[in-house]
Amino acid sequence: MNSFRYRNVIVYALVGIAILIIMLSFWGSGSKANEISMTQAASDVNAGQVKSITVADNEMTLHYYNGNVSTTRKDPSQPAPEQLLALGATPENLRAVEFTNEAGSNLGAWLAILINILPLLLLGGFIYLMLRQAQGSNNQAISFGKSRARMFNSDQPTVTFDDVAGVDEAKEELREVVEFLKEPEKFIQLGARIPKGVLLVGSPGTGKTLLAKAVAGEAGVPFFSISGSEFVEMFVGVGASRVRDLFEQAKRHSPCIVFVDEIDAVGRHRGAGLGGSHDEREQTLNQILVEMDGFDTDTNVIVIAATNRPDILDPALLRPGRFDRQVILDRPDVRGREAILKVHVKGKPLASDVDLNALAKSTPGFVGANLENLVNEAAIVAARKNKKSIGQRDFEEAIERVILGPERKSRVITERERRLVAYHEAGHAVAFHLLPHSDPVRKVTIVPRGMAGGVTWNMPDEDINYVTASHLRDRIAGALGGRAAEEIVFGEITTGAMSDLDQITKIARAMVKRYGMSHKLGPIIFGQKDELVFLGREIGEQRDYSEHVAEEIDKEVSLIVSEEYERVKILLNENRATLDRLVERLLETETVNQEEFLEIMGEGKAVPAHDPYKPPARPSSETAKTGVTEGDAPAALGAAPSPA
Repeated sequence: MNSFRYRNVIVYALVGIAILIIMLSFWGSGSKANEISMTQAASDVNAGQVKSITVADNEMTLHYYNGNVSTTRKDPSQPAPEQLLALGATPENLRAVEFTNEAGSNLGAWLAILINILPLLLLGGFIYLMLRQAQGSNNQAISFGKSRARMFNSDQPTVTFDDVAGVDEAKEELREVVEFLKEPEKFIQLGARIPKGVLLVGSPGTGKTLLAKAVAGEAGVPFFSISGSEFVEMFVGVGASRVRDLFEQAKRHSPCIVFVDEIDAVGRHRGAGLGGSHDEREQTLNQILVEMDGFDTDTNVIVIAATNRPDILDPALLRPGRFDRQVILDRPDVRGREAILKVHVKGKPLASDVDLNALAKSTPGFVGANLENLVNEAAIVAARKNKKSIGQRDFEEAIERVILGPERKSRVITERERRLVAYHEAGHAVAFHLLPHSDPVRKVTIVPRGMAGGVTWNMPDEDINYVTASHLRDRIAGALGGRAAEEIVFGEITTGAMSDLDQITKIARAMVKRYGMSHKLGPIIFGQKDELVFLGREIGEQRDYSEHVAEEIDKEVSLIVSEEYERVKILLNENRATLDRLVERLLETETVNQEEFLEIMGEGKAVPAHDPYKPPARPSSETAKTGVTEGDAPAALGAAPSPA
């Protein structure tokens, strides 16, 4: 950086000198446009045309009676009158001229010197710049294989474990690593060895990088941070060279921690690359393997890596001795989300009605990054309303904005379409409320959000980790409630249920093919997913079943959907009056919250869900053929809002 700054200063200085010399030369040449010889000056004196003469060291300025001015050069060693007498001027004429002596200026001499040395200056500067550039290119070529890792010392302010919430188990795992670095004697005397590496595994946004920063803040040792993509360049051997340089720096600062973010950029399966088995990425991986557990392993350097694709990493990277521990950062539960919200609302003015526990229950599936964005969006909403603090309603509006997008109140819609959307959303809400295992309906609105014409919001009171077949069946039935209401009220169906149909088709097919929830086909998984390891994504599915089985799968999927559709139509027909009351309220207020909805439904609280762990009824021999169980009470997990 400094070499570039000095080089620019030199270039600017040379350019400025050149411009100055050119300006001075033009100024000098302009002032001497009427220069005459000494002989001509003597003749003008004899002719009586000169009024006065100003004499400098080597120059005379002649002022004529007609106002003209001329200059001439003289010998600085002789007086001006003597030189004019020698050239023919008479004493009488010289006495008529007024001579004035003034201090000479060295501008002309300096100008001449600068003009003479300007080419040399420019040439020298050009040669200097070429040499500096060649030296910089050489240094760049030498430093090309240097590590790009950034080192953080313990005295720099950073994140600590107090700033990380919702991942208590992961913090305990890493706290042991920090403790080993601080007090290695306690472990060494028992024969324990320091773990070589810790792999942080979790979905995007779960806090892997934040947790690594917290380790750096807690350990009190040097911390090197680098991304996996920073190892690989277009030149062969650069990645391996950077790995060697990184670990050499780490050994010099031992004990220390090396953090490699997104290690899957260089740690994918060897032999699966598009460039063959000897491409640059694999050379980099080989060097990482050697550095982590090669012959020279007597160092206190711990490698922490983060990835959200552990399935594509090379097995040699995951074996004990390299990454000894894999720390899983799962999506936080209700308590974890509440703890994360407490971290992110620190320093923000909150209103007295803010209930973080209720917000945590309203955000199932949110990770740390989502919750941080939620708090920021709530602050933006409050600021837009010119409020001094963030209220509960601001958080609720932020949740809806994050999941579904902003409200589109300016959207032009006809009265018939408005009534159609109202019946569609009311069909969802009534069905979800009356189905025995559905989650409570939180909100119903016909205000367009994002790409949806309206939203029915139903959400569980607690996180559910294991979903039963009854839950999934009722989710299908509730999602079909909007289409069923359209058919019951208007006698025809519209395209408004497109997203619902996409959702229920995926659920029904997963029940048959992935979850083994078909009585007819049995507890079998059909089809194996194929993925290209180098690309890290699924590219298709390998069919390990016959065409006859594929036909049976399609029949089972169609049967599940059609059964739930008929069931929800019967349910809505039996509760048509309640459906109409909800529609009238929606047309009047556009949005119905949970309390108003329960009042319309005639109940003080939502229908309690049955035990989700109750085993399903055993199918009889007749029902086993069709996959329908008599007396079976399906239920659904309505964990996501159902857009129109």
